[in-house]
Amino acid sequence: MKALVSVTSKFLFSAFVVFGIWGLLVAVFQPPSFMLPGPLEVLKTFPENAPFLLHHAGITASETIIGFVLGVLCGSMLAVAVWLFPLAGRVVMPTILVTQALPVFAIAPVLVLWLGFGMSSKIVMAILVIFFTVTSTVYDGLRRLDPGLSDLARLYRVSRFQELVVFRLPAALPAFASGIRVAAVFAPIGAVVGEWAGAKGGLAFIMLQANARGNADVLFAAVILLALMVLAMRYAVEHLTRILVPWQVED
Repeated sequence: MKALVSVTSKFLFSAFVVFGIWGLLVAVFQPPSFMLPGPLEVLKTFPENAPFLLHHAGITASETIIGFVLGVLCGSMLAVAVWLFPLAGRVVMPTILVTQALPVFAIAPVLVLWLGFGMSSKIVMAILVIFFTVTSTVYDGLRRLDPGLSDLARLYRVSRFQELVVFRLPAALPAFASGIRVAAVFAPIGAVVGEWAGAKGGLAFIMLQANARGNADVLFAAVILLALMVLAMRYAVEHLTRILVPWQVED
């Protein structure tokens, strides 16, 4: 409860500062409303377009959550497989690095071409954005075992799989927690990039339509909803990792 109160107070303070600076800039420079609407004008958009905004926010949230869960599962399983089978890892890891070198904006149109304008291409995009982060952090966690535990495993001549289950996986939990914290921030970005390339709905769909029609207030409202979604994902995952790794020391 105290953590929730602390997070809420920090969020409200940050929101107050951002909206204050935003309102000050609008008051001083007085830009056209189609370029930079005032914060009150944007806030009025929420009650006026609530069903529309929430419907499309729900689409992006669904794509993000499904992509996040699948990306974490696939990345973790690949990291375990690479550690269990080092020879296969020498082939797989360079391939993953090559895929990460490709810009996501180049991959997104191809996914839309292959999978269509529905949710599938956006979910795959979210998976691709977080996949390498989860794989690399979990794999590093599996490799960095305390030397004493490693000697103990060799002393008892346990199999590689037993060493993984008894020693490596528990030791890798802090690295896994760090990986999914980062993934929670980037998963919504992957979904939005996928929507940007082509979609039937979602927050990026709203942004494109609003930009084309000069509805800057709706565009900014969609951006605010996306920011809130990222913050909610981050807080939820942060809470989950505290349960998963309660012994991890935090400042």
